[in-house]
Amino acid sequence: MPRNYDIAELRRLDIAHHLPAQADWQEIENLGGSRIITHAEGCYIHDGDGNRILDGMAGLWCVNIGYGRDELAEVAREQMLELPYYNSFFKTANPPAVLLADKIASLTGNRLPHVFFNSSGSEANDTIFRLVRQYWKLKGEPKRQTFISRINAYHGSTIAGVGLGGMKAMHAVGGDPIPGVEHVRQPYWYNEGRDMTPENFGTACAEAIESKILEVGPENVAAFIGEPVQGAGGVIIPPANYWPQVEAIARKYGILMICDEVICGFGRTGNMWGHETMGVKPDIIAMAKGLSSGYLPISAVAVSADIIKVMKTGGDFVHGYTYSGHPVAAAVALRNIEIMEREGLVEKVRSETGPYLAKAIATLSDHPLVGETRSIGLLGAVEIVADKASGARFGGAEGTAGPIVRDICIKNGLMVRGIRDSIVMCPPLIISTEQIDDLVGIIRKSLDEAEPKLRAVGY
Repeated sequence: MPRNYDIAELRRLDIAHHLPAQADWQEIENLGGSRIITHAEGCYIHDGDGNRILDGMAGLWCVNIGYGRDELAEVAREQMLELPYYNSFFKTANPPAVLLADKIASLTGNRLPHVFFNSSGSEANDTIFRLVRQYWKLKGEPKRQTFISRINAYHGSTIAGVGLGGMKAMHAVGGDPIPGVEHVRQPYWYNEGRDMTPENFGTACAEAIESKILEVGPENVAAFIGEPVQGAGGVIIPPANYWPQVEAIARKYGILMICDEVICGFGRTGNMWGHETMGVKPDIIAMAKGLSSGYLPISAVAVSADIIKVMKTGGDFVHGYTYSGHPVAAAVALRNIEIMEREGLVEKVRSETGPYLAKAIATLSDHPLVGETRSIGLLGAVEIVADKASGARFGGAEGTAGPIVRDICIKNGLMVRGIRDSIVMCPPLIISTEQIDDLVGIIRKSLDEAEPKLRAVGY
């Protein structure tokens, strides 16, 4: 049972001392403090006001096996009693980290057999940034420094992660992105490509990468990085022909291809990895979130044997974190993967709940506010527009409708995220078809409630 918290006092302390992530702190104060989430089970979270909310975001794209897994608490306790912490700096390792590295390698079919641990997806991409540049230096091509990414991509909140990402609002906070990162168009067909077929648009977006390589000079380009599906960008699902063309371009110019699997990994798209769903074979992948289902902070980078062979010629890779390969986090991640395999969650997403979600959210297409629904596996989005024919946005620009509909969804008992004018969802992989029906029903109800408010805004 949850503890009997003094919610009013927690909100007071929240305003006085706690700085929430990616928030307008003045707005939090004006609201009287944050919503206090007190406990959770399965696919539901509970707040201090007594509301039970269907978690359509799996926390923050991460609680794949759902909340309240006693097994993970037990394995964490056992590991804490045996070895609560040790580092990996002093030519040392610990059993859970070694076993987890072996497990991750096997999940890639041993195609990416080497694994470096971190605590977050942001740190994983920082690791990749430094590793790739060092790789090219050791390979005798030190001019290969430039990374190519996409506009509206998200690769973390560290300096390197923000730089690799293509979100202008994040760039504005800490100044321009760090040198050596170039951004090209995103494969966002609904918003940017409806004057062409999806196939032609996919080709155009891939060709934009090739054009940027030629502009920068192939001899200066280190890698292309992208999420198989842009998650925080708004669940941007590329046309089917996009990623195979990207891979062909990377191979043509001898650059590395990196897949950020922080959201797409561990079954989210109906395969273990998003790149499998897209039909490509990257040289490096980043992973986090679903690795432990968010129960403890841990991330990893899986790297090809060819890259590590070169890295081994350079002595120390002077990089790492205090919590790299944390034994408790690694033990929890191992058990999390075991649960996923035992319960067949990846297969369930691929054959049952993923197709069911696609059909369920497609029923919203008849709503006057819905321009498009899209999904892959258990990732989905509902695009809100003022005019279906033209795709015009309320308020004359993207970003008005999403927050309004999101807030109404939460009021109605569904946690979703509003990204510009898309309502995005990423429920736990354990979600049932009945719960998917509830999710879609709440979105429809919330769209109905939002429509008069949005029509009053106009476009």
